[in-house]
Amino acid sequence: MSDACRVLSIGRTSLYRLVKEGRIETRKIGTRTLIPAASLRALVEGESA
Repeated sequence: MSDACRVLSIGRTSLYRLVKEGRIETRKIGTRTLIPAASLRALVEGESA
């Protein structure tokens, strides 16, 4: 999640808000929450996730 914050130049609170709104996809693998790069690209390019 911290890498996604750095790539998007936003804080953790903003990232969690985007996830809650469904604008960024997440994947749970064990205890880790991962964000697919395609989801970040779609957000940056203005597409819905």
